[in-house]
Amino acid sequence: MRNKQEIEEYPKIFNSNYTKVWLANFMIYFSFYFVTPLLPLYLRDVFHADKAMIGLVLSGYSVAALAIRIFSGYIVDRFSRKKVLLISYACFALFFCGYYITGSIALFTLIRTLHGAPFGLPTVSSSTVAIDVLHPLRRGEGIGYWGLSNNFAMAIGPTLGLYAYNHFQNYNLLFTVSLIFASLGFFINSFVECRYRPPVMDKKKISLDRFVLIKAWSQGICVALIALAYGILSTYVAIYSQDVLDITTGTGTFFMLFAIGLILSRVVGVRSLGKGHIVRNATYGVIVAAIGYIIFASWQSLYGYYLSAIVMGFGQGSFYPAMQTMFLNMAPHEQRGTANSTILTSWDLGIGLGIIGGGYVAEHCGGYNSAFLLSVIVSSLSVLFFLLYAKRAYLRDRIEV
Repeated sequence: MRNKQEIEEYPKIFNSNYTKVWLANFMIYFSFYFVTPLLPLYLRDVFHADKAMIGLVLSGYSVAALAIRIFSGYIVDRFSRKKVLLISYACFALFFCGYYITGSIALFTLIRTLHGAPFGLPTVSSSTVAIDVLHPLRRGEGIGYWGLSNNFAMAIGPTLGLYAYNHFQNYNLLFTVSLIFASLGFFINSFVECRYRPPVMDKKKISLDRFVLIKAWSQGICVALIALAYGILSTYVAIYSQDVLDITTGTGTFFMLFAIGLILSRVVGVRSLGKGHIVRNATYGVIVAAIGYIIFASWQSLYGYYLSAIVMGFGQGSFYPAMQTMFLNMAPHEQRGTANSTILTSWDLGIGLGIIGGGYVAEHCGGYNSAFLLSVIVSSLSVLFFLLYAKRAYLRDRIEV
């Protein structure tokens, strides 16, 4: 009897459907991270774009993802989650074909910007489907393990992408690899079985809280600030390492170490989340992340370069799943999609601002050193705002399960 009760209270996390969605999520993020650090090099080498232009062009992706994510929570809660997932995932995969025909920087900008929209929707719908199959008592752990799909993609994607770039110097080959992995993810998702959930029809008028989890605004600011710092880092670190640190082949190792830090944080923190230590994980996560950005900006050597990657990865890997759990704990069941879209919208907003701001600062205000100093400033602001306000706001507004 005791064993039966334990099984009922603690069902396994990696059931068939969760595993399929987890793998498909890895595929979409792998295809994304595989080309992300190479696009600034692509724009520089093919179109001779300067720093500010690179930032402006690449920011369009985040702007489009941000625009669709504002509505994605409502779409996921209102319509069939599997249909939304498959349609948006298919569109994301097909857009990689557009990179083959980018004969001008204007056409590349258009295709890259439009590509952001189908990325915003499947990432919300897949995470919402995954959360649906998790038992409430294990939701924190499940979210932690869910993040590993992103982390493994971050560990492998940029490293393999930079390796392929250094050895083949063929951008179309890189785009083809991303297309193949995105297509595999769509194929896996087609076999996911989603439980039927009645659409949200409880409101006669569409209101703002159907699109944004308003009471999580302070947590959203903290996420956006960390994302802003990361947007600068992830976009310009490849060029920075070549032009400033004279590290020509170490960017792949940097991303690998960053992802190792992320994975280690999940291994350490997932059980802690399961025990309810949400605020504690978020607190030390945001502090450690800020320390990592300080090391990166102030210790300009090979040792500081690689050490900062692990520290930043560990901090962000602790911070993000704890913050996502906060969002979900402040949302009723019928707003799970809205909660997921809100945190992802905050992240996209920060990434977009980081890409634009980092490029502008690098071009007009002292180069890449000044851009990464901006990362230090905004990550430190995130620490202060979380400790002084956002943490207490969560404890006040959370919904007891």
